[in-house]
Amino acid sequence: MTSAIRTFGNRPCALTVCRGCCCGDVRKHPGTDHAGQLARLREAAARSGGRLAVRTSDCLGPCGQANVVVVQPSTEGRRRGGRAAWVGWALDDDSTDEILAWVAAGGPGIAKPPATLELQFFPAPVESRTAKKR
Repeated sequence: MTSAIRTFGNRPCALTVCRGCCCGDVRKHPGTDHAGQLARLREAAARSGGRLAVRTSDCLGPCGQANVVVVQPSTEGRRRGGRAAWVGWALDDDSTDEILAWVAAGGPGIAKPPATLELQFFPAPVESRTAKKR
């Protein structure tokens, strides 16, 4: 009996947008157009020709950094060493613009993120817990 490893082709760069208890909450961040931000991201995905996917998550956990967007590398970006980038405080058009520009340039593993966007990066919650145990 032989076993084969299945491949799933080229996965696009993907954005996971938190829309749980704090992210996307008008009461917590009343000056942010949460629906408009999500619409812009989805429109960019629709125009990308399959190079970008956008999905929402009920809650990613780090509520203190709301709004959270996780930028996951494409298959090629992962091959080149790219890993998911957790972006916090994505509350304004500048953050959304920078995320979209980075993804359009290739995203993690392919393109360097804008320096100002890097200031909003934080470790994934699992990585934070692991680091504390060491």
